[in-house]
Amino acid sequence: MFDVKEVPQSAAIEVIDEGLRQYMIKVFNYMGLGLCLTALAAYLVANTPLIAMMYNINQAQQSISLSGFGYLIVFAPLIMIFAFQAVITRGSVFATQAMFWAFSAVMGMSLSNMLMVYTYDSIARVFLISAATFGTMSLIGYTTKKDLTSIGSFLRMGLWGLIIASIVNIFMHSTGMFYALSYLAVAIFTGLTAYDVQNIKNMYYRAGMNDEFAQKAAVSGALNLYLDFINLFISLMNIMGNRR
Repeated sequence: MFDVKEVPQSAAIEVIDEGLRQYMIKVFNYMGLGLCLTALAAYLVANTPLIAMMYNINQAQQSISLSGFGYLIVFAPLIMIFAFQAVITRGSVFATQAMFWAFSAVMGMSLSNMLMVYTYDSIARVFLISAATFGTMSLIGYTTKKDLTSIGSFLRMGLWGLIIASIVNIFMHSTGMFYALSYLAVAIFTGLTAYDVQNIKNMYYRAGMNDEFAQKAAVSGALNLYLDFINLFISLMNIMGNRR
């Protein structure tokens, strides 16, 4: 009879590493497809009659504002984030995946105004910068031996401070604070990218042989990385984007 104890340690490590590699590929595939869906949704809203559902456009005064439906779409991703945890806990793998795709599409709709505010050239440039930054920090998070838990906890606290300050600035309309918060957001989400990648690795080892939990964890990890990338991209657009 085959005895697992007889498997050389090096072979066991190779099996684990291969399993981890496949798992991480799955996570990044989810994330990449989510970003593609977001881009498609943003483009469709900005370049089809759907734009009239999201925005009130006054061509005479050259002004644009959100419609009632537009406000609903803009705040929907925040509501869906809180609902996502409940779906992961009590829902099926299919429900978890469906929630992720729905979130990606709604996020794209909410970001459609960027295609009307910024030039396509600057969007492409900032996207490449965001991708390079994200890729570098992902590699660091995947390969580092240092435990990033304490750093991640600190960055999470900073994120809540960023959210509160951003809400305050909605009423203050301070340009200086707007740019300061954008730079702070770049630093926070750059660091969170490395932390989240390492955390996804740890989730893989905790998942063990529980296939359903592993599949849900892969979607959850993809959502975290998706949010890191999207927020990094938005913050860099605030700083470097060229307006039309």
